[in-house]
Order: sequence, then structure tokens, then C-alpha cells
Amino acid sequence: MIEVFAQLASTSGTLLERLAGGEAVAEGTWIVADRQTNGRGRQGRTWFDGHGNFMGSTFVASHAGDPPLGTLALAVGLAVREAVLKHVPTGREALLKWPNDLLVDGAKLSGILLEGARGGVVVGIGVNLAVAPELPDRPTIALAKLGARIDRDAFANDLALAVGQEVERWRTFGLEPLIRRWVAAAHPVGTPLRAGEGAETIEGTFAGLGPDGALQLRLADGSLRAIHAGEINLSNRS
Repeated sequence: MIEVFAQLASTSGTLLERLAGGEAVAEGTWIVADRQTNGRGRQGRTWFDGHGNFMGSTFVASHAGDPPLGTLALAVGLAVREAVLKHVPTGREALLKWPNDLLVDGAKLSGILLEGARGGVVVGIGVNLAVAPELPDRPTIALAKLGARIDRDAFANDLALAVGQEVERWRTFGLEPLIRRWVAAAHPVGTPLRAGEGAETIEGTFAGLGPDGALQLRLADGSLRAIHAGEINLSNRS
């Protein structure tokens, strides 16, 4: 079920308020907004409110025996990529970056934010369909810049279907096949990465994911560092 609003403070905030208030929110419920006045991203960032973009959130319930809820970011990333791929021209690369971004030719197209909720997790997704924000620390891109003209509501339906399929696979088959598929859809092993921000940064190269979904960063001395959370960016070093 997809509920569409002309304007909300936050699609994720709306779902979180419903859950906190005791409302029975079914898994697969989606809240989509044309505009957001107080959208939020990772690390406390503001969620870009671009007219014509996709801004939506859904609820995934927690069941006994599920993989760790944090690993849903990997499953949802695959779903976003699946929904986007048919709009990406041949010859352009749409690749995942840990833990939750989709890049096209190295520029950020979309992001995902997971927030714990009563009975599960709320997943917020933003995709630059029409316009991309200008960010000081990374390149961005919108599908419109690639020549795509996308109906937001049709995209919402495609994405809801893809997320539902990936959540079912995550729940049924566990992390091993999910991690294998995610790595195959990500930037290549050996891609230079930078973990952390400011003075607290670690340089290395992408060495896949661990069995728990943590990023494996190969350092200059050949050792591996597991990164379980934090800011990850492509590095400019050669």
C-alpha cells in the first residue's frame, strides 16, 4: 500500500509516529511525499527536497529468526539498484557503495536511512529522479541528467515491488547469498576508499564484505580492517 502526500515534514517521521502511537502498520506500507520540509539523512544531514524526486519510507517488521535488521540496508540497496537500472543508459555504471548509496559513474544517485521502530525498522529512501543536490564533499547526479524522464508514481510502484522481493529473499535465504549479490553489484574489489571524516580517516581499498555484512578495508600494509559503521567515500588517491 502506497500513501502519497503533497507535503510532509518527513516520510520516515510519519511512519515512526504511527508506530510509536500504537498504530498497526503493516509491513510493506509506504509513505511517499511530493515535498518534505524536514527530511533527514545519515549523520544528521538534511534530506534533499527536490521536486520530482522520489522521497519515501516503508516499514519492515522484525520476526524471530530474521538476519540482523541493520543488514536490511544491503537488501534495500539491491532493490533500489534494480528499480533504477532500466533507466540508466547502456555504458553508464550503476554501482552500490557501502553501506547505503547507489552511485552512477561515481556520483551519488540515491541513499537509504534505517531507523529502529516499534516492532521493526523504518527504511527511508531518496532517489534523484529529476534533480540532484549540490554537495561540497561528493559529486551527485539525477536520472534526468542521463536523459530519463520518469513518472514518480510508476517508479514508486517498481521500487515497492523490488523492496518486497529483496526483503523476502533476506528473510528466507539469509546473509550469505545477499552479501554475494551485493558485492557483485558494488564498485570493484580494489577500489580506493576513505573511511571516516576529517582527521579521523582511514585510507584503504575495498576488499568485499565480511560474513556479517561489515565493510572489509584492505590497508596499505596488507591487513584487513572491518568497518561496521561510519562514513565511507571513494578516495581520490591512485
